[in-house]
Amino acid sequence: MSKVEQRLIAAGIVLPQPVAPIANYVPFVRCASHTHISGQVSLDGTGGIKGQVGVDVDMETAVRAARLCGLNLIAQMKAAADGDLDRVVRVVKLGGFVQAGPDFYDIPDVLNGCSDLMVEVFGEAGRHARSAVGVYRLPRNFAVEVDAVVEIAP
Repeated sequence: MSKVEQRLIAAGIVLPQPVAPIANYVPFVRCASHTHISGQVSLDGTGGIKGQVGVDVDMETAVRAARLCGLNLIAQMKAAADGDLDRVVRVVKLGGFVQAGPDFYDIPDVLNGCSDLMVEVFGEAGRHARSAVGVYRLPRNFAVEVDAVVEIAP
């Protein structure tokens, strides 16, 4: 069992099945050692967390939504690494989008839900560069979406 899988078990984290694309794109693209993972929304088995943060969604729930995005990203990383998360050398960059209400400005705090998960799961290799952007709308009314660039060993 991989070291990363052991960390997941110790933390009580169960990865979801990778989410299939809902349009004309692929879940990830490998370019040399870097893999670009398409945006993952705040989706889980219950339908996910939807709505505008600061209007329909409170801060605690929004942070949980970002963590859901992170879980979905890790599931895609696992698929891209042929099932071996120890091949993830580095989480290089996260691009985070929050469907923010008109008076909500704490976008970076929301995205810490995903960033903290990456460090929890991958340790130092999970530390990354990041963008944190508030947007008017996200697909299917999801509260948060995060994409990633990761380095995966051959």
